Amino acid sequence: MMRLMVIKKSVYQCSECSNLTSKWKGRCDSCGAWNTVGEYENPSGGYSNSLSGYLDVLDAKPVPMCEISISDATTCIPTGVLEIDRVLGGGLLPGSVTLLGGEPGIGKSTLIIQALGALAARGHKVLMICAEESVNQVYLRAERLGVCRDNFWLLPETNLSKALESISNIAPLLVVVDSIQTVFDPRVNSAPGSLLQVRACAEQLVRLAKITDISVILIGHVNKEGALAGPKVLEHIVDTVLSFEAERYSSLKLLRATKHRFGPTGELGVFEMTPGGLSEVFDPSKLWLVDYGSDGSDRRRGVVFATMEGPRALLVELQALVVRSTASMPRRFVQGLDQQKLSMVMAVCERITGLHLGGMDVFASVTSGLKIVEPAVDLPLALSLILAAYGIALPEGLVAIGEVGLGGEVRQVSQLTKRLAEANRLGFKKAIVPYNTVPDDKEGKSGIELFQVRSLSEAFDIVLSKQKRKPLPIGDGQDCGPVRKIAVSSVPR
Repeated sequence: MMRLMVIKKSVYQCSECSNLTSKWKGRCDSCGAWNTVGEYENPSGGYSNSLSGYLDVLDAKPVPMCEISISDATTCIPTGVLEIDRVLGGGLLPGSVTLLGGEPGIGKSTLIIQALGALAARGHKVLMICAEESVNQVYLRAERLGVCRDNFWLLPETNLSKALESISNIAPLLVVVDSIQTVFDPRVNSAPGSLLQVRACAEQLVRLAKITDISVILIGHVNKEGALAGPKVLEHIVDTVLSFEAERYSSLKLLRATKHRFGPTGELGVFEMTPGGLSEVFDPSKLWLVDYGSDGSDRRRGVVFATMEGPRALLVELQALVVRSTASMPRRFVQGLDQQKLSMVMAVCERITGLHLGGMDVFASVTSGLKIVEPAVDLPLALSLILAAYGIALPEGLVAIGEVGLGGEVRQVSQLTKRLAEANRLGFKKAIVPYNTVPDDKEGKSGIELFQVRSLSEAFDIVLSKQKRKPLPIGDGQDCGPVRKIAVSSVPR
């Protein structure tokens, strides 16, 4: 009599990233970690990389396209928080999935509770899955923020299967999962927060949103590198990725969209943390320039620059510090700018003016906390370096906008009219701009006197002529040298 042997099928899983393989390996193919692959018995009796077995919660049915009504599907639902609606292009779309990421403690839950309270105040039923906090903790925070508690449902659950059942019973307009790293699917043999769990839970919630038209917001944390924790595929399967960021010791919080399938990604939302929660900042330019020019000339050693965040023009101040270096290798420190951009602008300034900036410690900072990457910051950065090297102040009421080429030429920038209009609104009456960029405004119809320049030499001439120039010494006792190729002309006053 022949005896049949039952072979137990096993798979191997990485303890770091939860990647599954059919055989043991010393090094994980997914994350590259060594000695993290271990064996476990597959509960389904076989091995499959597909997650389709976990997506059987809802059944989708084919619908003829001629029977689809797009009136409701294309109507945005305002959240009631205007800065959030600005970034989302009007509000949330039914059936959309939004991922909100940010560092722990930055205010993600506070922002979402305020948005949920605003929706509940207008009669919409909302649900928050509290996977990190108890309902009492969330209640105390909502009471401190003064949000509406009617139509505001709380579910303290980490099991996604049970949470989906509650969602089907309540049928809310919006579901918030706080956070996606703490919920788990019991059918996935992996720890909560692992890559496999995060991906499986997110895919089920995406399917829930697409079939039921319930909007879903997933709150996620960021890792040490500043990227969203979890698999990169999480950013691909959601419709919108929002980033909530701020300086560590600043009360201002910035909300921007890095991905948005239903609108542009250039909008910026600004909030200020107050004892009563997050307050919307509708005029950030005025707040960022509150100290500019308020206490003597030292306050005006920065250069005001108009940057574009989507269709929105914002005025920020750019400051630089140039000092003699005491180290063998001079230091370069930037905040809110690109390190390579600083090196390029320094090289052009050395070529044009003859200043030996290569032997100096150079520090540059954007005082607003924004990260400026657009080319229009080149001219303000070059002017701030020269002003810092000579220890002089910028003429009062002057802004600078322009891109600088490697040959020292000043190039045109986009949306200059909007930038000048914002500068004029805040009281600036003079602007250094690229030549022939606003030919229809030579008479100053916008309210700003324009100084159109073709090169850095002309721009330096405007701010340095009739100023007291005191070059800074470098390490060998020589000075930086005089400014070259600059013809003296009248400085704007």
